[in-house]
Amino acid sequence: MGSSYRQFCPVAKAMELLDERWTLLIVRELVTGSQHFNELRRGVPRMSPSLLSKRLSQLARAGIVDRHDDGSDVRYVLTPAGRELRPVVEALAVWGIRWIGEIGEEDLDPKLLLWDMHRNIDHDAVPDGRTVVQFRFPEASARSRDWWLVITPDDADVCDADPGYPVAVTMTTSLRRMTEVWRGDLSWPDALRSGAITLHGPESLRRAVPRWFTLPVFAAVSRPPRS
Repeated sequence: MGSSYRQFCPVAKAMELLDERWTLLIVRELVTGSQHFNELRRGVPRMSPSLLSKRLSQLARAGIVDRHDDGSDVRYVLTPAGRELRPVVEALAVWGIRWIGEIGEEDLDPKLLLWDMHRNIDHDAVPDGRTVVQFRFPEASARSRDWWLVITPDDADVCDADPGYPVAVTMTTSLRRMTEVWRGDLSWPDALRSGAITLHGPESLRRAVPRWFTLPVFAAVSRPPRS
């Protein structure tokens, strides 16, 4: 736990735990359903594994997380105290999308974007069987240009190398425009109409693609006019 603020104020006491770098983002990942170490790493890809391990240990000591060991399967599960942080995380997301609108080039991350998209899929809207969506970000570096989302009836996986399955739809766009759609800054219809996103594949699938993804709750938040 970080250094004490030496205040009795409950906000100060809570922040002694939560305002250390990365801690609240780990809580965000736990709140959105990640439980295994590698899942958490994919949600905070720029955090070192050693620091992630340290923060999880701190959260466990503070009673926010329980570590469940079942042989080689280790899961990190929010306690009642941890689950009570969900509205805190959601309120921060709403405030951030409403009042901190600008995102810089350094904030754009295809790995994090696709990881967030993969856990917000409406599986009932996706065709039966295996459906593969390829994402192409032409302006990105060669290593980050192509991504594949492999969707099955009960799961989805993000691949940064061709998984070898037939591609149903290829989505070509800039990383910034796709991020703006995901944040709710740009609507799917406007992105498609303007050519900011182009889809290649059978017409029935192209029309259906936006319905396959459930935008995050904060995407619908109203924003004040930008000067």
